[in-house]
Amino acid sequence: MAVQWVLVGHGLLTLLVVISFLCGQWPIFQGTIIERIHHFITFGAYDYFLRFAVVICGSKGRNAILSVENYCCDRPNPILQIIYLAIIGVTYFLIVKSSFSYIPGYYLSGVHRYTSFLAVGVGVLLFLLTSFSDPGTVKAENVSEYLSAYPYDNIIFTEKECSTCKILRPARSKHCRICDRCVARFDHHCGWMNNCIGEKNIRYFMAFLLWHFFLCIYGTITLGLVLAGELKERQVISILTVYYGVENSFYSLSPHVVQWLLSSHNTQILLMVFLAIVSLLLVGFFGYHTHLCLTNMTTNETFKWQDYISWKMKLNEAKASSAALKASIHAMNGEGKPPESKWRMFFRRSSLKNKEVVVKDNIYDRGAFRNLLEIMCPLSGRRSSLYRKLK
Repeated sequence: MAVQWVLVGHGLLTLLVVISFLCGQWPIFQGTIIERIHHFITFGAYDYFLRFAVVICGSKGRNAILSVENYCCDRPNPILQIIYLAIIGVTYFLIVKSSFSYIPGYYLSGVHRYTSFLAVGVGVLLFLLTSFSDPGTVKAENVSEYLSAYPYDNIIFTEKECSTCKILRPARSKHCRICDRCVARFDHHCGWMNNCIGEKNIRYFMAFLLWHFFLCIYGTITLGLVLAGELKERQVISILTVYYGVENSFYSLSPHVVQWLLSSHNTQILLMVFLAIVSLLLVGFFGYHTHLCLTNMTTNETFKWQDYISWKMKLNEAKASSAALKASIHAMNGEGKPPESKWRMFFRRSSLKNKEVVVKDNIYDRGAFRNLLEIMCPLSGRRSSLYRKLK
């Protein structure tokens, strides 16, 4: 009984930490213990660690930690690439070690021994293609192609020079501080790829996400069929109902079946849970980027539009407040319209609520089909081929 309460407490504590880490900055949790836990996880723990390093090793220890942080977070490095290869390699090795002895089985043919290896190989190939392909580096030699491919909207993109590269920065591009280069149609810097995601490799990145989602689903279903085949071949249901007298219903059999699976095939179950969770993360990330592609937006532009709309709304509120202040001054001086009745003033909407609506005008959105075509066939490539024909 005590062990069960320990497990329940462990589960609640884990849930509290996860919620604090993911949602601790939400306004609803302001001033609560969840906000304090979030601050400790994201900032406080690291700050205390630096102070501890100063006490133990002095300023040299602190500088060494900061240099490691600078290398891991602010410089191109293959750490996450190595971790990805280790994760996919170890996962596939565990699947081979624990489950290939059951293939072929009751529900699976022997061909899955080879299709699984082919699927993992394609996933690694897409990873390497995304990692080592050019994202669309803007240089002095090709800046004219990008300038003609992506016009300025004069809202979130205006004509300006990159202070680092000393070239005119095309619209939709950004200078990546980690890679130290300007990237056309910049989306984000992906640490897992150790590369920027931009105009020329966004298609490989999307293919990587989609393929790995299907790969995780394929692995989950295959392992599930392995377990179902074992249940069928070993006649677990018949043994439970005939020899142990368990009622032949889902609610009666499920606890016994789960107990048998956990005792005999715990590795397969853990792998299934892991692959299912990763597939959910991948489908969410893929869905977000699919929405961006269909609307011809990038992650970088999403933040730019948020900043612009926030600034515009504050400006409109300031204008509305100024107009309301002028109206109240005129009313105090006896100018303008005669005073309204108290009932009409009570039910009248505030002038601050009647402020101008801010509309996002994305000139790069040309419809879902043309937007997807732009992902598959980048505009700069089409422009450069047109220039070669004209020459």
